Amino acid sequence: MFLRGRRLRENAAMRALVRETQLSSKDFIYPIFVVEGQGIKSEISSIPNNYHYSVDMLEDLVKEVTEAGIPGVLLFGLPSSKDEIGSSAFDPNGVVQRAVRKIKEINRDLLVITDVCMCQYTSHGHCGILKGGRIDNDASLEYIAKIALSHAEAGADMVAPSDMMDGRVQAIRWLLDEKGYDSVAIMSYSAKYASAFYGPFREAADSAPQCGDRKTYQMDPGNRREALKEIQGDIEEGADIVMVKPALSYLDIIREVKNTCNLPVAAYSVSGEYAMIKAAAKAGLVNEKAIVLETLLSIKRAGADIIITYYALEASKWIKEQ
Repeated sequence: MFLRGRRLRENAAMRALVRETQLSSKDFIYPIFVVEGQGIKSEISSIPNNYHYSVDMLEDLVKEVTEAGIPGVLLFGLPSSKDEIGSSAFDPNGVVQRAVRKIKEINRDLLVITDVCMCQYTSHGHCGILKGGRIDNDASLEYIAKIALSHAEAGADMVAPSDMMDGRVQAIRWLLDEKGYDSVAIMSYSAKYASAFYGPFREAADSAPQCGDRKTYQMDPGNRREALKEIQGDIEEGADIVMVKPALSYLDIIREVKNTCNLPVAAYSVSGEYAMIKAAAKAGLVNEKAIVLETLLSIKRAGADIIITYYALEASKWIKEQ
């Protein structure tokens, strides 16, 4: 007698009954790029079907996200001016701060997460304070914490430090607690790799470094144990959610993290992953709907509780159609 596994694959109802991993719009966070100006909804050429929005144009998008059943958004800002310390990033009237307030006016129940980093705001394009051609880790912490505080003061539910400076979760947690924002959560980009998959995002956010690269602070793609060390460090510093970025090339890391920590695990399906699928679909090489849902399912199956994806709106519609 041999195993007859096909009995449980006999028809769609049976397959649905025994399916181990289910994908839902509730798993997604949708990234939004906000820019200075008015009346702007401009498609991002490097991330097709995603847009730059001015704050006054967010209402329809927020309603679309809400109707799709997506629980939250992740905000990235493009300022009108940059300087050596990224001062626009912690301006109370900065583009992200105004966007947070606007979204909360439209829908107070939508979870608003803000990216906390300096790269879009610094004239040199790095994620911290540059001194003598080198990122000064400890000097950067003060500014990163100030950015997070300004987002909390604007009404953000969660801040997401993406800079990969050592000690930034602790610096943020201490300042938020000191200022009375102990209820604002931290989703840390804990295992953020120095990846080639970020290219389309850097064009979209105008955040490419003007000198050097980010390999001294983002993780080496060859390292697995180091990711677990970074995750544990962020947990000890006060992170509420930990993240692995990118997703598809690091499914093994997502699984390792899920197996070794008790916090919710987020995975960021980044711009390069999105752009490759879009390009293949446009060329008629793949079934876009099928491959997107399969890849997102693989990220969840690997252990992600939360998936940040540029496909959130489209995937939510496709899931409902199934």
